[in-house]
Amino acid sequence: MDLNEAISGRRSVREYTAQTIDEPTIHRLLDAAVHAPSAVNQQPWAFTIVRDQDVLDRVSRGAKSHMLATMTESPHADHFRARLSDPNFQIFYHAPALILISATEQGAWIVEDCALAAENLMLAAYAAGFGTCWIGFAQNFLNTPDGKQLLDLPAACVPVAPIIVGHAKAAPPPVPRNAPNVRWI
Repeated sequence: MDLNEAISGRRSVREYTAQTIDEPTIHRLLDAAVHAPSAVNQQPWAFTIVRDQDVLDRVSRGAKSHMLATMTESPHADHFRARLSDPNFQIFYHAPALILISATEQGAWIVEDCALAAENLMLAAYAAGFGTCWIGFAQNFLNTPDGKQLLDLPAACVPVAPIIVGHAKAAPPPVPRNAPNVRWI
């Protein structure tokens, strides 16, 4: 697949089949992730793969509770509260795999480094025919002691990018993009 096709075609997928993702496929996605640039080539990332739906359900419940308890007012707060209050809503959309990209050490650019790895992973997944979605609802909870405990993460670990991966039930439609806001100096 052409790189521009992957960039323009990748979408956030929120409906997945139950078909699992095999280990060789996950390793190929991780290989794409670790080829991302990182500040001073520190490559501060670690990957936690979760395919156990019971664990994903527990993380989902914890994250929903945490978000509801800590959410501040915003233009989307009412929409988020309604979604997060729904007992049938699972934040990982029952995707067969979660790949959590975390920073393993402190540094000024660890979030950016992990985000670059996440984008590589998502583009590689799309090129291989899989859907992905960065699950922002999970981020803050996974950075709490309770969230880290659920995934047996070290205390010093900084979870950055919870990415779900799976076979999309259907291709999400294109979304309109704004023209870039460019300033020439």
